[in-house]
Amino acid sequence: MVWLPNQQIGRVKRTRIWAGAFLCLLFFMLATPKFPSSRESHLFADLRNFFGVPNTLNVLSNFPFLIAGVMGFVLTLQGIFFNISFRGEVWGWALFYAGITGVAFGSAYYHLKPDDDRVMWDTLPMMIAYASLFSSLLAERVDAKIGLSCLIALVSVSFLSMIYAR
Repeated sequence: MVWLPNQQIGRVKRTRIWAGAFLCLLFFMLATPKFPSSRESHLFADLRNFFGVPNTLNVLSNFPFLIAGVMGFVLTLQGIFFNISFRGEVWGWALFYAGITGVAFGSAYYHLKPDDDRVMWDTLPMMIAYASLFSSLLAERVDAKIGLSCLIALVSVSFLSMIYAR
């Protein structure tokens, strides 16, 4: 056995835990069957058509996401409104607000013509926003480096799950 300092032992254990978690996720993604979505999941209560836009109110209800996402993104990058102490937190919060902005476009695109091919554009920005919010909270409350590593891991898992769903 090779002698390692305590910090390197912790790093090796952490790497093994992350690798094991990733392999478990990969195994469950490949070993379990996909749940088929039903056609009823794309039917909404409000199917009105105003000015040639199908599902008009479902499409227009995404406009507040655009305003909140753009404002938050700009304020995060300027750094004068939010009290961000660690530079890695900027990545988490900027990605959160970019995800919120993406929800506005992705959800509007999906609600124009809801089907299985477009639902990815509705869910992917939400998954990115949730992942970055969780990692930003970890960075603030637990440790900045843990939050940043979770950001990379969770956003990667979000993209991998969307690729798998397609």
